[in-house]
Amino acid sequence: MSGTDNVVGVEYTGVRELRGPLVVVEGVRGVGWDEFAAIVLDSGERRHGLVLEVDRDLAVVQVLEDTAGMDRTGTRIAFAGTPLRVPVGTGWLGRVCNGRGEPADGGPPVLGDVYAPVGGAPINPVRREPPNEPVLTGVGVVDVLTTLVRGQKLPVFSAAGLPHLELAVQIAAQATCGGEPFAVVFAGMGLTHADAAFVQDGLAARSAARELALLVNTADDPVIERLLTPRLALTIAEQLAFAEGRHVLVVMTDMTAYAEALREVSAARGEIPARRAYPGYLYSDLASLYERCGRIRGRPGSVTVLPVLTMPAGDITHPVPDLTGYITEGQIVLSAEVHASGTYPPVDPLASLSRLMRNGTGPERTRADHPSVAAQLIAALARSRQVRELADLIGQPALSPTDLRFLDLEDGFRHRFLAQGPDENRSLDESLDLAWEVLSTLPAGQLGMIPAELIDAHVPPRHKEAT
Repeated sequence: MSGTDNVVGVEYTGVRELRGPLVVVEGVRGVGWDEFAAIVLDSGERRHGLVLEVDRDLAVVQVLEDTAGMDRTGTRIAFAGTPLRVPVGTGWLGRVCNGRGEPADGGPPVLGDVYAPVGGAPINPVRREPPNEPVLTGVGVVDVLTTLVRGQKLPVFSAAGLPHLELAVQIAAQATCGGEPFAVVFAGMGLTHADAAFVQDGLAARSAARELALLVNTADDPVIERLLTPRLALTIAEQLAFAEGRHVLVVMTDMTAYAEALREVSAARGEIPARRAYPGYLYSDLASLYERCGRIRGRPGSVTVLPVLTMPAGDITHPVPDLTGYITEGQIVLSAEVHASGTYPPVDPLASLSRLMRNGTGPERTRADHPSVAAQLIAALARSRQVRELADLIGQPALSPTDLRFLDLEDGFRHRFLAQGPDENRSLDESLDLAWEVLSTLPAGQLGMIPAELIDAHVPPRHKEAT
């Protein structure tokens, strides 16, 4: 692990117990919570750990490489006296590392002049600058209807079998900040080897341009490593943003795999489980990650977080999406129904929301017509859904001509606006023009949320008849 191997101090050999990924050490003195530890096995192999708990002369250490192959005798543990710190800076850009930050691309260890604690801290609310500029992803439905704003935390809610990883890679590969210095930190947790290869291939161009730091924790890596990966990613991002002046997008997938790792460690510690066996501190633990994004007054750059999580059985009330929804500022929800129709990306626009969208759209930010078009399109889609349900009850021939227009709008939205290739980078102007094309399906009298001057500028005359 970069910059953490030179631990000097008293070595302890009193290993009382090996319990899953944990080592219980007795006879310790002066050891603190979250302290970094170097572990040397009888064979000479070196491992690394973090102190989870201290009780009088006992310390519980979580071993980042797991305890497989360790025994109680012959194991020596030295404590660093400080939390885990890693080198930070532009040296991470263009590199592929494992979930602990060790090179996985055959290159040398990542070095840097500055070291930062991996634990980090949320931004002081007094020093927070409100998010007010967009991060454009090149994905039309996201940019128009759930605009991502610099400094925002906006999760993607998905389910097994849906293309959330494809969407995450597409956003990471295409995202920009209007020509300003930009970088992406991608943290993959619990990925299969096939998924890890897909991520590397999809982000190869951004990595070659030295705009990407990639951390990959695979499913067969130690579960403890999964707890470190997002913290390491955020530590890298904070330096790139607040010291180097870049706007940084942190993509973290899959946060459900992270929460399951937290549950496993909690069970090994013998803690009393809470809802669905997750630890009672799951909310505060997730918040300690999500709240590290934002903008700091007086400093350049920003950290924007896009967590991706799968909802077991599609249950949005599951603890991980439920608590994530409380902490974050909206959500992008993927739909199994839309996916079954063959449409990509399968976003459900009526279940998705960006609460900070108004701060990052409109004149001098995106386009003057953007907020009105987005609001009108959502309202029209809601009406279309009601008409669709009515058609199922009374039959389509019984609908009014205006109701039929709303059904046409729903089809046009899905096939012309929502549908987009996984490698298609669509500009905001193109996306908004497509939105206008879909809205033009309706008579101008049904576009009550858009100012008349915008309708005159964007809707062809033949569509302006009154209802």
